[in-house]
Amino acid sequence: MKNIVQIALMGVVVALASSCQSKGKPNYQYMPNMYQEVSYEAYGNYDVFPNGMEAMVPAEGSVSRGWMPYEYEDNREGYEAAKANLKNPIPFTEDNVNKGKALFTTYCAVCHGDEGNGKGILAQREKILGIPAYNDEGRAITEGSVYHVTYYGINN
Repeated sequence: MKNIVQIALMGVVVALASSCQSKGKPNYQYMPNMYQEVSYEAYGNYDVFPNGMEAMVPAEGSVSRGWMPYEYEDNREGYEAAKANLKNPIPFTEDNVNKGKALFTTYCAVCHGDEGNGKGILAQREKILGIPAYNDEGRAITEGSVYHVTYYGINN
């Protein structure tokens, strides 16, 4: 009987302790920095930054996220200039050729075919027509022309 009274008393204490919380107020935070991080106001003055400024001018030579510098325009003159002047900066090694083959197979072969003859699976099923062959000698494809077309597309 003594144990039943102690268990009942313990149950009452637990019920009272757990029912005192208000649903309209947030509970205790044991690690408040995890929930309410310290942020800096744009254009605010802070001692931790150089010159006390949070919003600083980007470093010289930095490139915006999502943008790559490319000096050739998206027109016929830009295409011809890239075709004549642009060279691949990646060295011609067996490892790079294998990586290029893997990328070509993944992204290009579905239209242009594994051999680059314009007879990919989509051309065979006549889903896309007029796909050029890379082995056509009249096209005079260069490293620069391939990059320019990859960057801008063609006939857009």
